[in-house]
Amino acid sequence: MVDVVGFGALNFDRLFKVEKIAESGTEVNVIDELGSPGGSAANTIYGLARLGISSGFIGAVGDDLEGERILDDFTKAGVDTSRITVIDGVRTGIVRGFVDEVGERALYVSPGANNEITAENVELEYLESSKIIQLSSFVGDSQFKIQEEVCKSLSGKVNISLCPGALYARRGMEQLRPMLESSDLVFLNRTEIEELTGKGYVEGSNELLGLGCQIVVVTLAEEGCFVISKNGEHIVPAEAKKAVDTTGAGDSFATGFLYGFLKGKSPEQCGKIGNMVSSKCIEAIGARACLPIEEELQSSSDFPK
Repeated sequence: MVDVVGFGALNFDRLFKVEKIAESGTEVNVIDELGSPGGSAANTIYGLARLGISSGFIGAVGDDLEGERILDDFTKAGVDTSRITVIDGVRTGIVRGFVDEVGERALYVSPGANNEITAENVELEYLESSKIIQLSSFVGDSQFKIQEEVCKSLSGKVNISLCPGALYARRGMEQLRPMLESSDLVFLNRTEIEELTGKGYVEGSNELLGLGCQIVVVTLAEEGCFVISKNGEHIVPAEAKKAVDTTGAGDSFATGFLYGFLKGKSPEQCGKIGNMVSSKCIEAIGARACLPIEEELQSSSDFPK
C-alpha cells in the first residue's frame, strides 16, 4: 500500500498566458498557452511522488486524451493509479485558466467525469492502509457528500488532510463542519479562511482548532504562512520571489508541508518546507512544471535539518 492517498477532482488544465485578466466586454491578447494535468489534491500527490513518497489516488477521468495524459503523468511520477476509474463516454474534467503578467489568475471549471464518482469508486480499505489522506474539493454536491461520509467512516488511525479551496470555503462553516471535525490538518489561504469563518486568519484558525483540527495552516502569499497547533503558532516567512504563475502554489505548499510531516519535522519546519516547494512552483506556468525532487529539496541550504 502507499503512504499518502489523494481523493479529489482530476482535471486537465488549459492555461492561457494573457496581458491582463479581461474585464466584462473587453478583448485581451493571449501570449502563450499550455495544457497539463491538474486538480488540487492531484497536484499535491504528484509533488509528493516526486519527493519519493509512495502515493496513490482515488478519482475518475473520461476515456479521452486528457484522461490518458493525467494517468500517464501520474504513472511517470510513480503514483499508484489503480483506484482511478476511467468512465466510458464521459469527458475528463477541464479547467480553463487565464494567467496575467503578474501571476494572477482566473479559473473556469467543467467537472466532467468528476461528477460521475460514486461511493462504489472509493475503497475504504485502501484509504485506511495509508498514513495520510489528502482531500480537495469537487464541484458536485454528491461527491462532497461522499467525502463527508468517507471522513466519518474512517477509523481514526489515518491522518485526514483537507484543502477546502475556494469551492468548499464558500459552502461555509455549517456545511463544512462535519468534514473539518474529522480533519487532522487543514490548509487554506487568507481569503478562504476569512470566507469560511467570517474572521481574520488568526481568529479563524483558532476556531478550526476548537473543532478538533490538530494543525491549521494559512498561506499568506509573499508573506509566507501561518501555522498553528496545540503547541503554539508561528508566522513562517517566505523568500521574496516574483511569481510567473500562482497556479498550484497552495497545492505545492501542501506537498512540502506533508513531506515534512511524514519526515517527523515540527509544524514550523513543515511550514518552511512548504514555502520552499511553493516558491519553486511559481517559477513557471503550470502547477507541476518546476516541482523539485527529493535530492534537490534536501540539498538546499534552507532545508531544515
